[in-house]
Amino acid sequence: MLTVRAPASSANLGSGFDVFGVALGVPADVVRVERAEETTISVTGVGSQYIPEDPKGNTVGAVAEALDAPAHIHIDKGVRPASGLGSSAASAAAAAVALNELYDRGRSREELVHVAAKGEAVVSGDAHADNVAPSILGGFTIARDDGVLQVDASVKLVACLPEVVVSTRDARQVVPQSASMDELVATVGSAATLVSGMHRDDPELVGRGLEEHVVTPRRAKLVDGYDDVKAAAEAAGATGVTISGAGPSVLAVCRGDDRRAVASAMLSAFDDAGVSARAYQTEIGEGATVYRD
Repeated sequence: MLTVRAPASSANLGSGFDVFGVALGVPADVVRVERAEETTISVTGVGSQYIPEDPKGNTVGAVAEALDAPAHIHIDKGVRPASGLGSSAASAAAAAVALNELYDRGRSREELVHVAAKGEAVVSGDAHADNVAPSILGGFTIARDDGVLQVDASVKLVACLPEVVVSTRDARQVVPQSASMDELVATVGSAATLVSGMHRDDPELVGRGLEEHVVTPRRAKLVDGYDDVKAAAEAAGATGVTISGAGPSVLAVCRGDDRRAVASAMLSAFDDAGVSARAYQTEIGEGATVYRD
C-alpha cells in the first residue's frame, strides 16, 4: 500500500493560457493505492458526492489503465471539484506517481505528466498538462508539447474560492478563437514578464505578468463580483490578480506579509456581492509527495 499527496494548482496565470501553472502549498488531494486484479475507486472528502467511482469515468481510472497498473484506489479530496484549482489534476497526478511507484514502472516525473494528462482528458475532453505538471513537479511550470520546463519559485499567493461552480467545459466555450496582433503582442510581453519574475522570485514582476485581455475578461464574467474582488485585492496590496484556471477561484500574487490583508479584502468583496467564499493563504509549493505505509 502506498499514499501520495498531490497539491492543488493554478493554471494559465493570465498570460499563459494552457501553458503556465503553479503548485499551491494548500489544499491537496491524498490518494492511497493497493495492488489488485482490477481497478476499483472510492472517494471521500470535499465534493466527493459529485465524483464518479466508475474507473471509466474517473481521472485516476484512465491513469491506471495508461500505466497498466490495476489497483484499489482511494481518493481523499481536499481540492473541491469545479474550483479552478486543478481538482481532477491533483487526483490524476497523485495516482500517476503512486501507481508508478507501486508497480515500479520506472517512469520519470516528467513522463508521468503526460500519463496524468490522459486522466485530465476524462474531465475536460483534452489532455492538457498545465495543471498536472505543477501538481507532479511542483513550482512554476511551462507545459509544452515537447516537454515541461520547471522553476522552483516561492512567490506568496492567495487563492480565493467562491461558493459557485464554473465547469471547465463551460469556461472553455467562452474562449475566443482568434486575437488581434495588438492583443498577441501584449500577451507575449506579459508572459515574458511573468517568467522573468518567477526566476527572480519577484512578486512585482509576477503580478504584472498576470495581465491579459483575451481570455481572462470573458471568464471573469462567469464569476459574480470578480471586478470588485480584483480591485479590493489590489487595494490591499496584491501585485496582480487573475482567474485561476477555468475559475471560479481568483488568484492574487502578494508580497511577503500582505496575504492576510489581501485574503480578508477578497472575502469581504465576495460577501458584498452576496457570494460566500473561502481563502487559502498559500505560496508556490512542492509537487506530489510519496508516503510509504
